[in-house]
Amino acid sequence: MYSFTRILDPKTRSGGAELFLNVKGARDFREGRAKTVSGLAAPDRYTVRVTLEDAPVPFVSVLAVGHAKIVPRDVAEAQGDAFGSNPVGTGPFRLLRWQRGKEIVLTANPDYFDGPPKLARLVYRIFPGDQRDAMHDEFLRGGIEDTPVPTRSDRRTLTTQANHIYVKRPMISARFYGYNARMMPLGDRRVRRAIVYAINREAIVQDVYLGQHAYAHGILPPGTLGFNPQLAAYPFDPQKAKQLLAEAGYPGGRGLPPLAIWSSVQREDILREHDQIKKWLAAVGIVAEIHYHTKWSSFSKMVEEGKLAMFLWAWYADVPDPDNFLTKLFHSKSARNVFGYANPAVDNLLMSARASGDPQGRVELYRRAEQLILDDAPIVPVFHHTYERLFQPYVRSVEVNGLGDPYIPFRKIWLDRTR
Repeated sequence: MYSFTRILDPKTRSGGAELFLNVKGARDFREGRAKTVSGLAAPDRYTVRVTLEDAPVPFVSVLAVGHAKIVPRDVAEAQGDAFGSNPVGTGPFRLLRWQRGKEIVLTANPDYFDGPPKLARLVYRIFPGDQRDAMHDEFLRGGIEDTPVPTRSDRRTLTTQANHIYVKRPMISARFYGYNARMMPLGDRRVRRAIVYAINREAIVQDVYLGQHAYAHGILPPGTLGFNPQLAAYPFDPQKAKQLLAEAGYPGGRGLPPLAIWSSVQREDILREHDQIKKWLAAVGIVAEIHYHTKWSSFSKMVEEGKLAMFLWAWYADVPDPDNFLTKLFHSKSARNVFGYANPAVDNLLMSARASGDPQGRVELYRRAEQLILDDAPIVPVFHHTYERLFQPYVRSVEVNGLGDPYIPFRKIWLDRTR
């Protein structure tokens, strides 16, 4: 009960608070109208009763997110903000030491309820930034057990090499360019749609990323409830882009101001992607100017404050449900709607889907909402990320789901160095 209240406490500034706002009394507590959360109760030492206002997604899924871990009240309150640097929990591993910028070392918890983990120790080596090649070099030297795949690797050979285990699976994510619909001319749907038609998104996936990721026809990733393989997506169609620009009053791009596209990442692959996008946009009369701001905290703040016209963005699901994409990102009242997007018909469909007790009915409502959102084009969908990693050949029992690294059960992993 304390741990969930702590998540909802504005003083904690938890990124998971909004996942618990459907608990009865949560909003009153967060906004200072109540001193406790009325929907949280502990009838006895071993029971927590949670009463919900509504259940837009299965609440058991919310309880499985990383934010929802149980913490010791006495330690958390005694340490305050320092608790984040000295965490105490009930998991299969305990924190031994944390050297910032270098490594985090965990040791096995022999008292874990499901038995001690197979590994006695976990060492997380820290490579600041996105140093894929440096990590791969260390992997080849035997210094680490796993590594991201180097940027320009030939994925056709990864499955046949015996010196590593190659793991690849889709992730519940979406990577796209967002528009700020509050800025003209991006407030004009025709201009937004023209940009989508002008960009060869399949070529980005195949030529820049060598087919590593799954091409995004829409918003919901494959494997998600409500994913629609029949979605009416945007093809690469420069002529349609030119037609829409002309209808918007910019024939051949004349009178259209330069389009500022912002990115928080400046890797080699991102640079190649942006070079291609500039060429495709130029072909229909749009001049694109690429800007890089690599400090994530200030970049995300500029996006959230509506200061950027078009920006590279990604969303990883907190909970594997269509509501976590469509309502979270595109409902007009959502705090995560950074696009200034509003469509009453979409809002109504999303709220109806949340209230529906019929799983198939929910699917149909979310599919209709997704199609309307795509028709309005508040984003340029590009791809769905793929979890892709190399492990040493002696690493055993790696299990990866669509939520990626944070949810790998490391307690099950063991090393077989006899091979």
